[in-house]
Amino acid sequence: MIFKTHYIHYKNTTPESEEKMMAMVETPPPDFIKTIEWDMMDKTKFFPLSMLSSFSIRCALYPLTLIKTRLQIQKQNVLYRGMIDAYIKIFRKEGFSGLYKGFWVSSVQIVSGVFYISTYEGVRYSLAQKNIDSRFRSLMAGGVASAVSQTIIVPFDVVSQHLMMLGALDSKEAFYIKEDIMRKGKFAVTSEIVRQIFRCDGIAGFYRGYTASLCAYVPNSALWWAFYHFYQDQLHVILPSWISHLLIQTVSGTLGGFSTTIITNPLDVVRARLQVQRLESISGAFKDLWHEEGLKMFSKGLSARLVQSATFSFSIILGYETIKRISVNEEYKQFIRW
Repeated sequence: MIFKTHYIHYKNTTPESEEKMMAMVETPPPDFIKTIEWDMMDKTKFFPLSMLSSFSIRCALYPLTLIKTRLQIQKQNVLYRGMIDAYIKIFRKEGFSGLYKGFWVSSVQIVSGVFYISTYEGVRYSLAQKNIDSRFRSLMAGGVASAVSQTIIVPFDVVSQHLMMLGALDSKEAFYIKEDIMRKGKFAVTSEIVRQIFRCDGIAGFYRGYTASLCAYVPNSALWWAFYHFYQDQLHVILPSWISHLLIQTVSGTLGGFSTTIITNPLDVVRARLQVQRLESISGAFKDLWHEEGLKMFSKGLSARLVQSATFSFSIILGYETIKRISVNEEYKQFIRW
C-alpha cells in the first residue's frame, strides 16, 4: 500500500475531462491510519508482545473475576453483600492467595487469546476485501472469534470456576475437597476437581455450560467490537483533532465494555451457574434465577462485572493498540498517530 500522486498532461483535452482524469490518477495520502489492519503488521513482533500484555492484564484483574463469579453463584446475598464486602471477607478468611484461586488454570486463556485475536483480525480483513462497513465487520469478526475462543477455553473455565468457589463461606456449590488433598497443593486440588467432574458427568462435564457460554460471550464480543468502533467514530467527530488517537481508542473501549456488560449480564450469570451448580438447561437456570432474584437477576454481580469490564476494556485496548503501533510495518509508520 503506497500512496502516490501522478500528474499527466494530455493534449486536446477539455478542462472537464482533464479534471476527471486528474481525479482518477491522484491518490492523496491519508492524514493518518485510523485502524491498523492485519496485513500492516509484523506478526513476529505482534504475537509475543500480545501474549505478554494479555498475561499481565489478566494477572492484575483476576481478583475481580473471582469476586464476580462468587457474587453470581451465591443465592441472593447469603455470603456477600456486594463487591467490596466480598473482597474484604475473602481477603480476611483466605488471604491474598484466596483472590487468585484457579488463576493458573484460567491463565490458559492466553493461548485462546491468540486464536481469538488471529480469528478476529483474519475475518475482519477478509470482509474488508468485500468493502463491508467497518462496524459490521467488527460485529461479525468479534462473534466468530469468540466462538473459536470459547471452544478452546470452556473446559479450563469450568475447572477454574470450581477452584474459585473453594473456601467460600459456607458454600455448597463447589465439590468437596478433603483436607489432606488441600494440604498437598494446587496441582493435587486441581487434579481432584478434574477427577470429580469426570466421575459425575464424563467428558461432557468439561463442556457444561458451553451453549450458555456461546450465548453469553459471542454477542458480548460482537457487540463490544461494534460499540468500540462506533464510539471511536463518534468521538473523532466531536473531539478536536489534536486529541490523542490512542486516548480516543481507550475511552471507546471502556464505553464499549460498559454497554455490552449491561446488555449481556443475565446471560453471564446463567453461564456461571450452569458450569458450577451443574444445572441441566439454560431455560431451567433462567427460571431458578428469576425465582430467587426477580428483577435483581439483571444486576446480580453487575457492579463487579462493570468494574472488571471497564478496567479490562481500557487495559486491553491500551495494550492491544500500542502493540499494533509497535508492530506496524515500516512503510505505514509515517501514517500512524499516537
